[in-house]
Amino acid sequence: MKNAPADVAPLSMPATRRASSTFGDYLALTKPRLNFLVVATSAAGYYLGAAASPDLLLMAQAVAGTALVAGGAAVLNQVYERDTDALMRRTRMRPLPDGRVTAGDATIFGSALSLAGLVLLAARANWLSAGLALATLVTYLIVYTPMKRRSSLSTLVGAVPGALPALIGWTASRGHIDLGGSTLFFIVFLWQIPHFMAIAWLYRDDYRKAGFPMLPVVEPDGLRAGRQAVMYAAALLPVSLAPALVGIAGTVYFVAAFALGIALIVLAVRFAQHRSEASARALFFGSITYLPLLWIVMIGNKL
Repeated sequence: MKNAPADVAPLSMPATRRASSTFGDYLALTKPRLNFLVVATSAAGYYLGAAASPDLLLMAQAVAGTALVAGGAAVLNQVYERDTDALMRRTRMRPLPDGRVTAGDATIFGSALSLAGLVLLAARANWLSAGLALATLVTYLIVYTPMKRRSSLSTLVGAVPGALPALIGWTASRGHIDLGGSTLFFIVFLWQIPHFMAIAWLYRDDYRKAGFPMLPVVEPDGLRAGRQAVMYAAALLPVSLAPALVGIAGTVYFVAAFALGIALIVLAVRFAQHRSEASARALFFGSITYLPLLWIVMIGNKL
């Protein structure tokens, strides 16, 4: 049998498969599941901020700009945390710690996404929404990301850029910050703390290995994590009712928001009492159900 030519690699991965794998790795760097929440939140903010039926093309461009900035921030965050990601079971197979994408390539990719998002928002929405997106980027990368290794208070700081997409969508639609937009911001801000406490408890061993001083790591009994989950879930209830009081939504929303808020408080109280895997998981799934339902009812009952 003749030998294969020297430049042929019979067992190498086909080019189409390599390209697909590379695309998947770069897509994974943007954290698409988390970015889906950003898209939904910014879209809700834009729609609710519109005085009448929004221009769908402009809305799509504003949401796309916000998503690009969020995706870029996620990529650059993983560049910074690639060493600690390699220590945690749930993150060690990400493209950077696994060596499938280099830090240099990821930095260029994340920077390009962020810049494209900022330019899109400035050009197709307004400078205020672009400025808020830039504030999101700076707070997430320069304040929150380094702080994660130093203090459990990073959870509160991280909730700020997490809540800004709602305000970005609102200002992209309205052109200014007002009580309605601020209400949406504080709903998402407060919602994140019970959500984060559940995650921190479920993955406390991973966070301990990586050296992240999350509350369940620095206080293993979980008492303060449980108290914070209850406290912020309770604070969220009256704030979540505010859209019905400031003219964003109506009575149907008020009733639904009250019921959803009580359900979230119950889950947070159970977590605080038991601090078990089951109660934390219930709070986690309850929280990721709560926010989409709240947006759906608010949009459906928009005044």
